[in-house]
Amino acid sequence: MINARRYLPPLSWLSAFEAVARLGSVTRAAEELDLTQGAVSRQIAKLEARLGQPLFLRERQRLTLTPAGATYARDLRGALATIAGATLSLASNPRGGLLNLAILPAFGTYWLAPRLPRFMAANPGVTVALATRTHPFDFAAEEFHAAIHFGRRDWPGAGVLKLMEEDNVALAAPALLNGRCIETPADVATLPRLQVESRKGAWRRWFTAHGLDPDDRVTAQFDQFATMIEAARQGLGAALVPRFLVEAELAAGTLRALPQSVDGRFGAYYLVWPEAGADYPPLVALRDWLAAEVAGATPPAAD
Repeated sequence: MINARRYLPPLSWLSAFEAVARLGSVTRAAEELDLTQGAVSRQIAKLEARLGQPLFLRERQRLTLTPAGATYARDLRGALATIAGATLSLASNPRGGLLNLAILPAFGTYWLAPRLPRFMAANPGVTVALATRTHPFDFAAEEFHAAIHFGRRDWPGAGVLKLMEEDNVALAAPALLNGRCIETPADVATLPRLQVESRKGAWRRWFTAHGLDPDDRVTAQFDQFATMIEAARQGLGAALVPRFLVEAELAAGTLRALPQSVDGRFGAYYLVWPEAGADYPPLVALRDWLAAEVAGATPPAAD
């Protein structure tokens, strides 16, 4: 078995080379690293000697990366970023760790965020960093430990935990329904319709589930559920919305559910994570907590 440590140069050499490659200047690299220019130059020279080839072309006191140096700098930059991230995670929370979680905007705002205080109380050593992503991405290219995903169990190279089905409800504002006879799903087809970009086929599936075949025409399209819900509240059109997003509006009567005879479950929410990081303790804590949360259907924490 090959001992990889034999090929690992000192970190000080690698840091000096990466800084000069990134900044294009020994002087600027020395300032960043709080070293003398001579010290930086010596560390790069030692690294080149270890590698047995030049990393820079030296012409008239200017340094230009060789093709091999450019490739090495690119690969090294990712490795140094990983080391820095691990160090930050440990320093920021020595009892737990940093959990980078990608979330969907509506699910994160209306379902996850109200429940997060319970997770934080149960796991005081974990720091959660939330970032919005609306489309699947490559875990190898983004520094996330997990993501909340809507759709099917189809995230390549990832572990999957199903959280919940998305139960959609067709609804409209009282002002839009004023004087209209809306007694059956077929009557809903006579209303102007609103649509979210990420659910372009939702109305088609809803009508098909009711045995209807209306056209695909919509009055307006939005990139966020929150904007579409407000437009529906103002009477712009009927909307097909996950029920958990509008429970307060339905209870208050500012939006009214429209007639439907079948459920509107056309997809589900999943927690997904890169298989290589499945045992990361903060992720394990989140995964176990979410599994218990959805199994118990626990309501959000009170304000």
